[in-house]
Amino acid sequence: MEQIQIKDLHFSYPLGQGEALAGVDLTIRAGEYVALCGESGCGKTTLLRHLKTALMPNGKRGGSVRFCGALLDTLDARTQASRIGFVFQDPESAVVTDKVYHELAFGLESLGMPQGEMRLRVAEMASYFGIEPWFNMPTDELSGGQLQILNLASVMALHPDVLLLDEPTSQLDPVAAADFLATIDRIHRELGLTIILTEHRLEDVLPCADRVIVMHHGRVAADCTPREIGNSLTGELAFLRDSMPAAMRIWAGADGKGACPLTVCEGKQWLTRTVTAAEPVRRTLASAPAEEPAVRMREVFFTYDKNAPDVLRGLSMDVPRGAVFALLGGNGAGKSTAMKAAAGLLKPYRGRIELSGRDVRKIPQKELYHGLAGVLPQQVRALFTEKTVRLELESVDRGGAQAMADRLHLTALLDRHPYDISGGEQQRLALGKVLLTHPRILFLDEPTKGMDSAFKSQFGTLLRELTTEGVTVFMVSHDVEFCAANADRCAMLFDGMLAAEAPTVPFFSGNTFYTTAANRIARHVFPDAITDEDVIALCRANRC
Repeated sequence: MEQIQIKDLHFSYPLGQGEALAGVDLTIRAGEYVALCGESGCGKTTLLRHLKTALMPNGKRGGSVRFCGALLDTLDARTQASRIGFVFQDPESAVVTDKVYHELAFGLESLGMPQGEMRLRVAEMASYFGIEPWFNMPTDELSGGQLQILNLASVMALHPDVLLLDEPTSQLDPVAAADFLATIDRIHRELGLTIILTEHRLEDVLPCADRVIVMHHGRVAADCTPREIGNSLTGELAFLRDSMPAAMRIWAGADGKGACPLTVCEGKQWLTRTVTAAEPVRRTLASAPAEEPAVRMREVFFTYDKNAPDVLRGLSMDVPRGAVFALLGGNGAGKSTAMKAAAGLLKPYRGRIELSGRDVRKIPQKELYHGLAGVLPQQVRALFTEKTVRLELESVDRGGAQAMADRLHLTALLDRHPYDISGGEQQRLALGKVLLTHPRILFLDEPTKGMDSAFKSQFGTLLRELTTEGVTVFMVSHDVEFCAANADRCAMLFDGMLAAEAPTVPFFSGNTFYTTAANRIARHVFPDAITDEDVIALCRANRC
């Protein structure tokens, strides 16, 4: 049955240059699992928000969207709220109550659900999603993964027919993201819901999806099965290669034959059949040597509440000068807290922190954040105060605004409102504002959130350019693939303490879950290969 029909849909943002959606025609059948992908700014989120009237952005639109045969804008808010569920990118912004059980019941209360039925639905969802152990907890004590599961459960309590998800794992660590996406697959298989999901992290999505819809410049560039996408990566869809799962990227880059592998397991099997070397081939990739620390932390303790457990528990860490340093770990491990403390935004109750050899507590604020430290927060919208992208950049440095826009590929967006650009574009804009303060130490909290693979590559190049200019980068990230490709050293935070720290190659080649898909695919023949470029190069060198 045709559940959603989109006909000749056009949309332009106010002050935008060109159309964000340029004549989209789509039909989605009931029970399909659809992965919506493409570069940042291609129209994915804009299209997704047009499937629920309350979330439609302001602007000029044409065409039609029908839900179960009826024009979407003729359906009342109650019907849309109950039948079309939406899970947002930021788990914290979607939570509106103080307790987990309140959050589960909030949507049902808003619809005037009878008490008996509401209690049944809340209990059912808490049980199905494994929420019972933290059912009575305050929502502000949950990890990012728990918050996103709570958001999903709250939406599912309404018993929707369609579930829309906009980059739902962008702020989750690799383990939590895999668990969340496995839950989405379980919902699809067991309940038969229609799933429409935008996601840059496709390793765990494409093997489950029935269809892949590729957006490009506001249009549908492809609509086919995941394996058909893979087989087209050497042809008309080559621009998608870097955003596909590692098995598909390696297969395409190594001129693979036969059916394109989709999963780590399939990629490993293909590589085993393909590699002709009799012995495992090892290679040690160059890593930056240790430098004098730009950031030094010694026995740092921090808590947000004197009656709560410590978030940082005797943390000691050095960030080499002129290097890209990546701090990884699970949601709630204390990564962002450690970065904020290092940048002087939080004051530990014990320990010492030095920036460029100076006690951070003794550096005047004006000097600290104008030329020494630059901080890109996880919630980048907090930096936006102006009406256009141009004014945001000019508010920091009028003379350098245009050059920064060119450097970060924001020129075409200068007259757009900061809230009307994609999540990845907002990341770039916020980064531009921070860079215009000319920091010598750059603190980045989840900097690649929402970025497409094409700009991630350019962003990695930008970070390397900054380090050659003497800038030190301290990055907190869940993006394992990006860290493997661009960091000089990596560390893992666990339970408020440093669990491991090493140059990037030995760090990732020694891990099981906190490693790249490329390493999991190839470690049995190329143990030190941690990126798909490593595997492709070694395949070619060994006549695969």
